[in-house]
Amino acid sequence: MQSTVDDTETMTVKKYDIRDIQLASKGRERIEWAGRSMPVVESIRKRFLKEKPLKGIRISACLHVTTETANLMAALKAGGADCVLCASNPLSTQDEVAASLVKHDGISVFAIRGEDKKTYYRHIHRALDHRPNITMDDGADLVSEVHGKRRTLADDMIGSTEETTTGVIRLRSLEKKGLLLFPVLAVNDSKTKHFFDNRYGTGQSTLDGIIRATNMLIAGTVFVVCGYGWCGRGVAQKARGLGAHVIVTETDPLKALEAVMDGFDVMRFREAASIGQIFVTVTGNTSVIRKEHFLRMRDGAIVANSGHFNVEIDIPALKELSTQVRKIRDVIEEFRLKDGRRIHLIAGGRLVNLSAAEGHPPSVMDMSFANQALGVEYLVQSRGRLDARMCTLPEKLDQQIASLKLASMKVRIDRLTREQAKYLSSWEFGT
Repeated sequence: MQSTVDDTETMTVKKYDIRDIQLASKGRERIEWAGRSMPVVESIRKRFLKEKPLKGIRISACLHVTTETANLMAALKAGGADCVLCASNPLSTQDEVAASLVKHDGISVFAIRGEDKKTYYRHIHRALDHRPNITMDDGADLVSEVHGKRRTLADDMIGSTEETTTGVIRLRSLEKKGLLLFPVLAVNDSKTKHFFDNRYGTGQSTLDGIIRATNMLIAGTVFVVCGYGWCGRGVAQKARGLGAHVIVTETDPLKALEAVMDGFDVMRFREAASIGQIFVTVTGNTSVIRKEHFLRMRDGAIVANSGHFNVEIDIPALKELSTQVRKIRDVIEEFRLKDGRRIHLIAGGRLVNLSAAEGHPPSVMDMSFANQALGVEYLVQSRGRLDARMCTLPEKLDQQIASLKLASMKVRIDRLTREQAKYLSSWEFGT
């Protein structure tokens, strides 16, 4: 469906492209439920409503269109921003949430669950037609288009924010080559983001997606986690907590050593391929599971990806090895190899936690999206003073988010005494 909606606040007519506007009521209820677990974002929304720090700022966001994102959009709009939202993954959109944002919040949304690649990029360009002053990204697709096909938009840009490890990797490459056109806040580098969202959010939601997709008992399985960054740590910990025998594969010796010290078996993937039952990639890299690995897998192996892009699994190679492909469950394809072995791929290799489940719990996205909201405010306040480079949110804002989260949980902590503060800031004290 494509139609128009009247935004009475800005008196403009905005277009949208969503599944069905009639889903809006259901979406409103789900957004409200998520909002109850997002007290930090709600506190920012209330302040924004009074202060209007984003008044007149055009924001184009390329994020997962979920209930949590809807609460972020509400906070940004309360601050005076004119927002447009498109999906950062073809399978992560919650259609009822998209409908509610259009109908109840007057926000343009270009996102349909299951959209093809052509539609996905058309939606990205519709969001960029908004001529944003700030872009918000989850994977760097939006900002990459600005640096590619839409470079003239850079003239109006204050900056951008990036949510994910994958996106930060892409943008640091752009920065290293001297091609970055404006400042980008690496939201993923904030401690209140990657320490919690990546570890606890990805850990729980990945296992949730696999269980929903397969209805398997995790206990007793051989569970292989490819990558031991913050997301991989979370997946490995949660799988072990459910009773799996967890194997970690890595290319970074420091991360591999940490996995060993954390009590996991660590080995080369070619060895893990022949004994694993469930495989999850979470590296941010390409072709982590390849042809030679598929050829070593046991009959019935399950393969999933919890990294941002589906390139972590060489799906074309898997198809090439197969004599038959069939959909065996809602989000599972069965690939039958020439020797009769079957390999099962979840959600086409897309983000399993969002493609087969609902993504991160709102309580952890509360901190991630607090970083996004305060990051946008920081960019506006710092307009003209930041170089075209990758930067991070000031530590005091990271501390502020942590303090707000603790307060919402009714947790109180100690403060340094005057003597302790002096001791930590001096060099004179010795043994």
